[in-house]
Amino acid sequence: MSAISSIDFLIVGAGFSGLVTAERLSNAGFCCVVIDQRDHLGGNAYDCYDEAGVLIHPYGPHYFRTNSQRIIDYLSRFTEWHPVEYEIKSFTRDQYWSFPINLNTFEEWLGRSSTEEEWSAWLEETKVAIDHPQNSEEVIVSQVGWELYRTFFEPYTLKQWKLHPRELQASVCGRIPIRLNRDNRYVTDTFQALPANGYTAMFQSMVDQSPGIEVKLSTSFAEAQKQYSYKHLIFTGPIDTYFDHCFGALPYRSLRFERESYQASELTAREEISGKKGHWQPAMQVNYPDLDVPYTRTVEIKHATGQKIAATTVIREFPDDWSPSKEPFYPIPTNESSELYARYRALADQEQHVSFIGRLGTYRYYNMDQVTGMALTEAEKLIKRYSR
Repeated sequence: MSAISSIDFLIVGAGFSGLVTAERLSNAGFCCVVIDQRDHLGGNAYDCYDEAGVLIHPYGPHYFRTNSQRIIDYLSRFTEWHPVEYEIKSFTRDQYWSFPINLNTFEEWLGRSSTEEEWSAWLEETKVAIDHPQNSEEVIVSQVGWELYRTFFEPYTLKQWKLHPRELQASVCGRIPIRLNRDNRYVTDTFQALPANGYTAMFQSMVDQSPGIEVKLSTSFAEAQKQYSYKHLIFTGPIDTYFDHCFGALPYRSLRFERESYQASELTAREEISGKKGHWQPAMQVNYPDLDVPYTRTVEIKHATGQKIAATTVIREFPDDWSPSKEPFYPIPTNESSELYARYRALADQEQHVSFIGRLGTYRYYNMDQVTGMALTEAEKLIKRYSR
């Protein structure tokens, strides 16, 4: 039997949460081991080159954006950036629509030009008066009324979550803006960019600049517990798995991906549809709300990366029921799941030498900059605590 190694921090998960905390702790002089069940760095933000030579996001698109200079300054230590404005479309009724809904969408709806004044007045007449929306259906109909809701939101949500919007908390659809102007951008954060050489290269730079980090991939938490003794555990996996699902399993939605690559001749034939040379579809992401289409969206990340290559790759994203053999992509935000998570959170609060961070560790949807900020804050607390 091999001897057990003594370290300062065991960090479960080599995504944003785990690697950011590891980098900070390592450079504060602590010995850290980062483990991950997968065979690569980056968690779901991992990117790679496919068989066609296209840089892809295998686990779904990761659109980095932030309003925090602190986060920009920190991550810029490990990467240069490729600026981008993320733009998506919605395809239904046999046409592409501007999305999120804005004045351009309204003009497409009317089939003629319009003004902000007419659009605003139309919304005032159409939306449903609900002072305090309690679920995702109410939050959307209170902004745009029933017709646009049933076209763009209700079927998409049913497909994505396998729940009706009225069963989901208001925050789910509430994250999607409704705009009076012509702003087609998916998000409006002041900083929108992708790591110039990809996320995986950025994560590798973090590791390379942290001599106190040992990374062990294809390694389970159970295996690591047999190999290491540690002062503190940072757990970025599902919080309910840490407690052996003692209150029952928290619900998740999973995803399945299918990708298809296209060469130059095929793209030339699509230019009338895509509107852009060397691309298959007219925007980085196209949503498919109709229930008779099995996937929710298609992503051609080349729109965002700006990669100069004759080929392109489109990834179709299919919502999937979660099981222990599948990746838990999205916590399901219902009142019942929040109550179940609160029971696990109470157990977690009793753990003196364990930190639960990240989407899965806190059972909450976070953007990448928010996860980075959470990890930085946690690392600062642990540095103070264990440097005494």
